[in-house]
Amino acid sequence: MPKVNACLNGEHFELTNGTTWYADRDYEVPEGHVFPERESLLSMLHDMDSLYKATKDIGYLSDKGLLLIALGRYQQAITLYLEIEVMKPNRYSTASNLGTVYELIGQNIKALEWIKKSIEIDPESHHQSEWIHVKILEAKIKGDEQYTTHSLLGLDFGNGKLPISKMNKKELETLHYSLYYQLNERMSFVKPKDRMVAQLLFDLGSVSMLLHRNKAASEVYKQAKRYGCSHPDLDFKIKESRRLYLKEVKSFSKAKVVRDESNRLLFYGLVIGLTAIGGSVVYWRRTKSRR
Repeated sequence: MPKVNACLNGEHFELTNGTTWYADRDYEVPEGHVFPERESLLSMLHDMDSLYKATKDIGYLSDKGLLLIALGRYQQAITLYLEIEVMKPNRYSTASNLGTVYELIGQNIKALEWIKKSIEIDPESHHQSEWIHVKILEAKIKGDEQYTTHSLLGLDFGNGKLPISKMNKKELETLHYSLYYQLNERMSFVKPKDRMVAQLLFDLGSVSMLLHRNKAASEVYKQAKRYGCSHPDLDFKIKESRRLYLKEVKSFSKAKVVRDESNRLLFYGLVIGLTAIGGSVVYWRRTKSRR
């Protein structure tokens, strides 16, 4: 079976010994994690191996699996995590990472089993966004015709040039974060072009527009195009979200000018007022002294 792309389901961006092993670039537009150079990953791998042998802390062994995945050593990672499962069953990180690495080698049915198990172990994992991972795997198993907004998210943003939704702001914000989180993880490994990522980016762009985050929406739609999205209204959405963002900037600039002018007039008014009051006090004192 051919390899496919997936997201890495680690518990955190720091290893057990406190070493940061990836960084993120943006919190509105997903771009994937920035991993260290291969030499650094190999050095971290050696450290995790040594630390586990010295302490028998299974956290170091689990982190070794993460680094194996980042290095593309998928079969080694699978073997390691299956060993960890025997040693200490029902760890969230074991189940989630096995789900990811099975997806990476194209075994989507096994991947789905392990991701579902990870959710049973920790329903709050990944900020409650793993339901999207489940939908992704189910769509992959069923076939390309399932790569739609309705199949992946259970939603419909309409057929017009601009997205519409009955969701309230809080619901949209929750969906936005879930999509961003899952895409940022997935795009750490997925390179253009990829139809699944393209569809999810398109949906994230629509959610961003609905939240009036138009600058981010324009960039996300561009990402969707880069990943191969062929929606007939994509170019319009890119331009329109950009236009709306520039309109917001212009309105903000005008409001700032008006605000600055109002403040300036208020300042001068206060100066004149205080001067007048001061003059009145001086006149009153002089008049009083003459009497």
